[in-house]
Amino acid sequence: MGAAYFYHLTRRPLEATLPMLVGKALQAGWRVAVRGVDPGRMDWLDQKLWQGPEEGFLPHGLAGGPHDADQPVLLTTAPDMPNAAACLMTVDGAGVEPDEVQRLERVCILFDGNDPDVVQVARGQWKALTGAGCSAQYWSEESGRWEKKAEA
Repeated sequence: MGAAYFYHLTRRPLEATLPMLVGKALQAGWRVAVRGVDPGRMDWLDQKLWQGPEEGFLPHGLAGGPHDADQPVLLTTAPDMPNAAACLMTVDGAGVEPDEVQRLERVCILFDGNDPDVVQVARGQWKALTGAGCSAQYWSEESGRWEKKAEA
């Protein structure tokens, strides 16, 4: 049974934080699905990942191609994970279900602390997931480094 890790982004933007977390997941041997809500935003994120440093390149693809099942990291807006991901990372308030948290090794919910609407979505997800019996941790970078602030 996995756990949901909530990452409250306040200092570094998504395009800086996501590669770090995806890199750690890949080091753990997990395939990753990154789920968003807007195809245009996922395309933007795809471009940002391609522009990252060569030594930290993250092999990935945008869902909808012929090789989705082969992608170590798949960017998608769909609920399914054709790449057999062990780790789901959600961005921009994308949904996550309790059975996903329980089935996967890890679910990471990244949310922008500067967007009150997205913060409200994350609070609702925390309540829904912990209310369903899922293990969860809340991480904040407010101090300048990542610190665990809550656990349920």
